[in-house]
Amino acid sequence: MNETTRHELVLTRLIDASPEALYRCWTEPALVKQWFAPQPLTTPVAEIDVRPGGTCHIVMHDPGSRTDYPCDGIYLEVVPNRRIVSTDAYTRAWEPSGKPFMTLIVTFEPEGNGTRYTAVARHWNAEDKATHESMGFHEGWGRCTDQLTELARSL
Repeated sequence: MNETTRHELVLTRLIDASPEALYRCWTEPALVKQWFAPQPLTTPVAEIDVRPGGTCHIVMHDPGSRTDYPCDGIYLEVVPNRRIVSTDAYTRAWEPSGKPFMTLIVTFEPEGNGTRYTAVARHWNAEDKATHESMGFHEGWGRCTDQLTELARSL
């Protein structure tokens, strides 16, 4: 394991949907709102400008505790239907965030009749990785990917 990958959490699945459908689910606000938060959480806000340097402001809401969880960042790389890279290290207009947590790399690779979907959460350090794991990365991101799959297959 090298320095780049040792702080990563990775989710990969073969999804029975096209890369184009999955990409739409990540880049169209109305679709993002339908799958981004693990139910019973909701996503009432999805303001995204999907281009390098574009901003991302997504809010997950827990109706039970009435708590909002904002997810803000900047897109670093966008390759339509293949790859999205974003980070919370910056907010709007490349302003540094208060506490960078991770860089997200999402890929959509055609495989057979579907797509090899991979989401990599690359953390700044071992502590951030452990925090994300204890927050339920595998379970939460797995549930979101189930929701993403169902939505992408319906498009």
